Amino acid sequence: MSYPQPLTPEAQLVEAKRQLSLPRIVVICGSTRFMTEMAEADLRETTAGNVKPGCDMKSPHELWSDPVEAEALKARLDDLHRAKIRLADEVLVVGDYIGDSTRAEIAYARSLGRPVRFTHPEVDPDA
Repeated sequence: MSYPQPLTPEAQLVEAKRQLSLPRIVVICGSTRFMTEMAEADLRETTAGNVKPGCDMKSPHELWSDPVEAEALKARLDDLHRAKIRLADEVLVVGDYIGDSTRAEIAYARSLGRPVRFTHPEVDPDA
């Protein structure tokens, strides 16, 4: 007699999304120098559902004016963005430049088996 195998957390997430009839979730990644382009991509991807970086820490703001607090905030935001990638169905990389953070996000998404799409495919580190 065989017994059904328990679902992996990943399979549970897929099943939960199906049961909830969630739209396709696209996470937008890229250098903060492309925030304008990410806003445009955000508009174009809205029908699929998406999440984009929430703030540009390179622009001055009181929330990250203290260097020690800014470093802690960056770590929390990086964790949050990785969580968004885990929830996503696809990652869209915006811009014609890939920095270290975006490169790490691409590698993380691919390690999870998430498809990664590029507005500028020539910058794909695995191309």
